Amino acid sequence: MKNGNFTYCPNCGKKLELKEVKDEGLIKYCSSCNEFFFPQFNVACSMIVVYKEETLLIKQYNGQDYILVAGYIMQGESAEKAAIREVKEEVGLDVINLRILKTKYFSKSNTLMINLCCEVKDNKVLSNYEVDSYKWFSYEEALNKIKPNSLAKEFYLNYFNNYVGKEKCII
Repeated sequence: MKNGNFTYCPNCGKKLELKEVKDEGLIKYCSSCNEFFFPQFNVACSMIVVYKEETLLIKQYNGQDYILVAGYIMQGESAEKAAIREVKEEVGLDVINLRILKTKYFSKSNTLMINLCCEVKDNKVLSNYEVDSYKWFSYEEALNKIKPNSLAKEFYLNYFNNYVGKEKCII
């Protein structure tokens, strides 16, 4: 399997071929098992964590840049449940309202990223081993602190331009 896509049938081991499927295009196919294999990719969520008029940004894995809280969505889990779980796991905060804002495929990690705004109950962070440091910023400060030319920056710009001062996160 390369980049989330099979080269050989995971059932019988035969090399997959491409077969035309109406309205889908060329799809990998095993002629031995008579089975199609559609592209596979990871799914993760990226959260803009807000409390009152502030945004929480974190640094992790010895990085120097501020980023958004994020994590992978587990099999059988919704994006909303994953966002609530990841915010609690990484920074110890309880999400009280949330809203899906935007999605984007991130080719670097073969991941569909789902961006959510997560309003939290309070601002008392209890970070775990995954978070090196964190800080609350005003909306404007956060805009300038997030890693330039990153997906986090793109997501935050979308939030800042389309939601800040207009409507709150909602479940």
